[in-house]
Amino acid sequence: MTSTNLTRTEAAQRADLISKVHYDIALDLTAGADMVHKTFGSRTTVRFTSQVGSTFIDLRAPQIASVQLDGVDITDEAIPTTGNGEYDETQGIQLKNLAEGDHELCVVAEAAYSTTGQGLHRFLDKADNEVYIYTQFETADAKRVFACFDQPDIKATYNVKLTTPAEWSVITNNTVSEQRGVDSEGQTVHTSTVDYQLSTYLVAFCVGPWYEVRDEWTGTVTEHPETTAATTAAALTRGQLITSGEMTVPLALYCRKSLAEYLDADELFEVTKQGFDYYAKHFGIGYPFYKYDQIFCPEYNMGAMENAGCVTIRDEYIFRSAASHYQYERRADTILHELAHMWFGDLVTMKWWDDLWLNESFATWSAAMSQAGATKYKTAWVTFANKEKAWAYGQDQLSSTHPVFSDASDIVTVEANFDGITYAKGASLLKQLAAYVGLEQFFAGIRAHFAAHAWSNATFNDLLDALEQASGRDLSDWADQWLKTTGINTLAPDFDIDANGAYSHVAITQSGAQPGSEETRTHRLAVGVYSVSDSGTVERTARAELDIAGERTEVKELAGVPAGDLVLVNDDDLTYAFIALDNKSLATATENIDKISDPMPRSLIWSAAWQMTRNAQMRARDFVALVARGAASETELAVLEQLLLQAHSAVSNYADPTWAESEGWENLRTALLHGLGSITGQAQLAFVRAYARAQQSAESAQVLRVLLGEQDTVTAGASQEVSAGEIAPGLNIDQDLRWALIIALTGAARITGESNEQVEARITAEQERDSSSTGEMMAIQARAARPDAETKARLWDDFTKRGPELSNLYLRHATAGFTHVGHGGLLEDYGARYADTAPNMWESLSSEMALRTLEAIYPVWDHSESTDSTIAELIESADTPAGLRRVLKEGRDHVARAKAARACDRG
Repeated sequence: MTSTNLTRTEAAQRADLISKVHYDIALDLTAGADMVHKTFGSRTTVRFTSQVGSTFIDLRAPQIASVQLDGVDITDEAIPTTGNGEYDETQGIQLKNLAEGDHELCVVAEAAYSTTGQGLHRFLDKADNEVYIYTQFETADAKRVFACFDQPDIKATYNVKLTTPAEWSVITNNTVSEQRGVDSEGQTVHTSTVDYQLSTYLVAFCVGPWYEVRDEWTGTVTEHPETTAATTAAALTRGQLITSGEMTVPLALYCRKSLAEYLDADELFEVTKQGFDYYAKHFGIGYPFYKYDQIFCPEYNMGAMENAGCVTIRDEYIFRSAASHYQYERRADTILHELAHMWFGDLVTMKWWDDLWLNESFATWSAAMSQAGATKYKTAWVTFANKEKAWAYGQDQLSSTHPVFSDASDIVTVEANFDGITYAKGASLLKQLAAYVGLEQFFAGIRAHFAAHAWSNATFNDLLDALEQASGRDLSDWADQWLKTTGINTLAPDFDIDANGAYSHVAITQSGAQPGSEETRTHRLAVGVYSVSDSGTVERTARAELDIAGERTEVKELAGVPAGDLVLVNDDDLTYAFIALDNKSLATATENIDKISDPMPRSLIWSAAWQMTRNAQMRARDFVALVARGAASETELAVLEQLLLQAHSAVSNYADPTWAESEGWENLRTALLHGLGSITGQAQLAFVRAYARAQQSAESAQVLRVLLGEQDTVTAGASQEVSAGEIAPGLNIDQDLRWALIIALTGAARITGESNEQVEARITAEQERDSSSTGEMMAIQARAARPDAETKARLWDDFTKRGPELSNLYLRHATAGFTHVGHGGLLEDYGARYADTAPNMWESLSSEMALRTLEAIYPVWDHSESTDSTIAELIESADTPAGLRRVLKEGRDHVARAKAARACDRG
């Protein structure tokens, strides 16, 4: 038996054998601050009950000193070795011929620090030379730190002991006791106990000289009969589980010292408390853990992680410069997403990773619900319709698409499925399911599910049973239609108008899901009729909500209703589908996009136009013109940012390159400059960032220099000289924006004629001005954006030869500079080279870094048949690992889509 890539079958067999697990974990991090030691001491004592049989326990460490089982040294027989006799860290520790009953296993090892964001990640803050260490264990990386049965359905209790340098603090899942200066070197011993059942992937340690702010939440848990009836007495004795009444939860925020001045604790605590209020009202069970800490961690790969009572969050969410409305909204969404996981994921945990979608989708749905229902971000569902749905639709059109409920046969498959299907499509389907059964019935089913499975594991079928009981609807067919199929249906209106100007009939047609097997589905949706008012605004004049099924459904409620100018199927965005517009509706929508007063239908029109562009049904240049016409008046700032990103993608990926070079970029920059000069506030920030991201010309680079303060004015219009204050009235050019402008100027150096010496002088001066770790990464990206062959070659060597030595954040910023907008001509040779080196990179990098790096440098700029056929051969090769095959297939899909869209744009 091995744990190289744990399979569902292996996990099920082990769970049948092992139960009643408790871990005593001791980590020695005393040498962690010197950034020289590559390993740390790890001692794990595991007490468990076993049936008769053989199994393995997981540990990935460079060295194992000893393994003792029930007092007997089994080191030699338990640990597999490589050909040179060293411990093979990709294998599990073998536990052979276990007798029935209780056992005690002690494993002493040297485990490795990480720079990839997996396992125990260590970071040196260049601003003050302080060191911070934190863990990231999902999906199955707890075994990089301590010996464990690393799967979600073997829950356990824990005693933790961490020894650290004297002034460091430790944050973990429960409160921590400290003994400072316990030896001659003044080291500190930190201890904690987790007395509730918790999966290994939800354990966390955050270690270092953290800055800390404390608060508390006090609120009332609303009593619900379904919760009270289903919660067991045993469950109520664990954690601090309550089903009604007042409770208080200690709260804390942590960040590195160099970011302390930027930590907006009041805002963060406000959103957190609003989430507690909403969930206490609707979930039927109070917050189940003893405290709630949020730790903002450096060099973080994801948005955040739901470790029980110890949530880790990327510290880019501490804004040291001006942040856009969407950045604040996204941060609030992340906070509420992770808080929802405390119930769905931590209190009730999936049995195996095939229910990962449910874990993440529920948290995504809950975050939007609580944002809209309890915070100032009342239009969260509008943002969802434009941002999350775009992610889901894009993912669902790839050849790698998979059912929401996917196979998840092993850990490698699971890690590939942290995608737009798992998060965004799944959340869209939960929104549809709530509409289908009724929102109150949906919440009632959720509450019963929490109560019945508190502190244990559950499956989607368990949730489905609870929802059926609460709603009285048979959901088995719904689940088969939506969760076990792939692809997107297209819904279109079909109607006739009588002599009196009313609809004689209205129907909705549904095409089969693509890519898929042409399935039609049952949808709960709304149909909206909109008309241009006398004042020129577009307003809804009629609405019908109904279930549709099959290829055609009559909307009887709209027969006889006065005809409007726009018919919008899926009004209010209740279901998951593409929407088609009849010719009059399309004309009304595109000609009056800035006059649709309600943000939700306006967002749906934007979304429809973008999907038409991606699907080669609308020319990219027409989409750019639509954005130019409506962006400056868009009130939803999250939607605005998305539109500007999409317009950028339309020119760079989907427009005919000849038009893009001759007119497209200039048209887009002109529209962005108009928005920058005509509005103020956070919308202005969106426009200036989009302007910096665009491909530059010699003239636009002058604008960047004026904004950066390198020159006073630039010539505009009829030889008129304009200053920075006239280009962008009231705009504050802060540190992060300065870096964006510098990166843009660096990338355009060939166009502007700047020498390497001039470019380097600017970057060096800015790095002296900004000595933070963020400044260091921005300088890396700026240098990587140099438009010369030598820079590209150096970076390629970094990615392909030095990748395992490099940090996750270096790779993120260096690849962004390597693929800088407009540099496709410099990268022509790297399409064929990518196919040659990708397999080696996949094997040499960690799973997370391999996935992210190979996605980032996939040669989307190379549309040649030779590169395409080479990559196709690699996809078909039996030697290609499944994870790499998926990256290659998705990259190839993106190129094929771009080719089709460019042909449409030329036409």
